[in-house]
Amino acid sequence: MADRQDGSMIVQLAQWGSAMGLEEAQHALWAEDFDPEAASVDDVLVTRVLTWGETIGTLTKNGLLDADLVLDWLWVAGLWSRVGPAARKLREKTGVPQLYENFEALASRQGT
Repeated sequence: MADRQDGSMIVQLAQWGSAMGLEEAQHALWAEDFDPEAASVDDVLVTRVLTWGETIGTLTKNGLLDADLVLDWLWVAGLWSRVGPAARKLREKTGVPQLYENFEALASRQGT
């Protein structure tokens, strides 16, 4: 169950996202010419969303942030659908299946 601490952390995550240019990244991800299958971690905007999403996924996985509150706030599954292909390519390239796994797990909880 979410509490005031979760609410405070959501505000801090929103502020961090704003400071890191998350709005710019999301604008690029939702542009008509953005191709999720061609997305790469070499694109700083893709990496920005992956980093932010993995942080939120890690906090929720470890019970430090209420997952239901996060899933009410964000369309995590939608974000993952845009950057997930880049994460999977990086996993394959590096042989590290754990890369961005917490972001993906949170997105799978939400569905589409």
